[in-house]
Amino acid sequence: MPQADEIRPAGSPEAADRLPRPDAWLVLGLLFLLTVIMFIARQALPIIMAFDLRRRLGLSPAAYGIIVSALGLGMMTGEFPMGLLMDKLGARRGLSIAVAWWSAATGSLALAAVGLELAIAHLWISLQLGVSQFWKGTGECGAYSGGVKTVNRLFAKKDRTLAIGIFNGGSVIGATLAPPTMFFLMQRCGSSSGFLAPALAGFLWIPVWWLIFRRESGAHAAAAAEPNISLRRMLGNSSSWAVMLCRFFIGPVMQFYWYWMPLYFNDARHWSLKEFGFLGWIPYLMGDVGGIAGGWAAGVLLRRGFSVRAMRRILMYSSALVCVSALAVPYMRGIAAPLVVISLAIAADNFLSAHMFAAVTDLFPDHQVGRATGLTGIAGGLSGMLFPLLTGWIVGRISYRPVFLLVGLMPLAGAAALFAVGRKYRRLDNPSVDAA
Repeated sequence: MPQADEIRPAGSPEAADRLPRPDAWLVLGLLFLLTVIMFIARQALPIIMAFDLRRRLGLSPAAYGIIVSALGLGMMTGEFPMGLLMDKLGARRGLSIAVAWWSAATGSLALAAVGLELAIAHLWISLQLGVSQFWKGTGECGAYSGGVKTVNRLFAKKDRTLAIGIFNGGSVIGATLAPPTMFFLMQRCGSSSGFLAPALAGFLWIPVWWLIFRRESGAHAAAAAEPNISLRRMLGNSSSWAVMLCRFFIGPVMQFYWYWMPLYFNDARHWSLKEFGFLGWIPYLMGDVGGIAGGWAAGVLLRRGFSVRAMRRILMYSSALVCVSALAVPYMRGIAAPLVVISLAIAADNFLSAHMFAAVTDLFPDHQVGRATGLTGIAGGLSGMLFPLLTGWIVGRISYRPVFLLVGLMPLAGAAALFAVGRKYRRLDNPSVDAA
């Protein structure tokens, strides 16, 4: 029995313009590939920093935190413009622009390694890294605005969480491939190649996307006919604050695992680059399993008659509770135990993240999805800017223990905020309610 909020009129723009199922999955595969490339590029900085540039530049944990936070500042700055770009131009053109933008920024990070070879002052190199990170963040955020909008356009509600879990799962596949990839590139071609390779891959992705995703024009025209909603009106909607608060708390958790795990394993566990290259991919692989499992579980519960709200509450709260296991990591000895618990926590957080992004499609109509996702990105960018600064200060002055306490509890806070503030979840079963 389909839920009321899953029913679409046969002549609706969404029904008319949804691609045939095989084409939809092919487009989803391209989104997945894009996320893989983007997160190999994102992981390049922490790995190259942890095992090369940080020591050569003499950076403290606090200084590294500032460079990391520049990405969050860039995402916070670029999210709403990118979301608006996706809503106005459509995901086909919008994503092409965003990918070209962040690929160029990724390539510019290689200038740091070149600067060291040319004996340029370390302060200027550190500043350049921060500027490149900011630039990169302003483009990266478009991948999620465009990806969520595309999934919302191509997939029925019962399949959206799975589809979002798959394309978001590319983040952990990228993070999984990054350690051995960076180890190979750094050993064979030097540190700068670790930035240049994913930048080139991003540029090569664009013509493939442009060739395959061809049938958006009709859907874009239909969406353009929808009433324009001002930013002020969107911010007056409780659903906007629900999804923004959710991402504010949940977003920095996965970023901590991306940006600080190479340093944690090197500083606290004394791993070498070779050890990280051989073992560091395991937690991120488990994250991909978690993301896909989150989407699969959503479909199972919906087919068994659970409402969207009940399904989200059950799965988001249960996965958030699993994330609490991260509190135990700093107290464990050896290699196996902390690796297992971190893997479990990353899997649970990615499970939760699939639902976090899918919640936007629950609460907003298609013509607002890009901007709504952009608003969540502003919130995520703000916390993504502040949390690395806090992490660097805590690690430098205390230890990693308080940080693991925070990342263990923040997913639970994000899930609670979504349902406490998102009042419209209570009305999703009423087809007369306008999700706008």
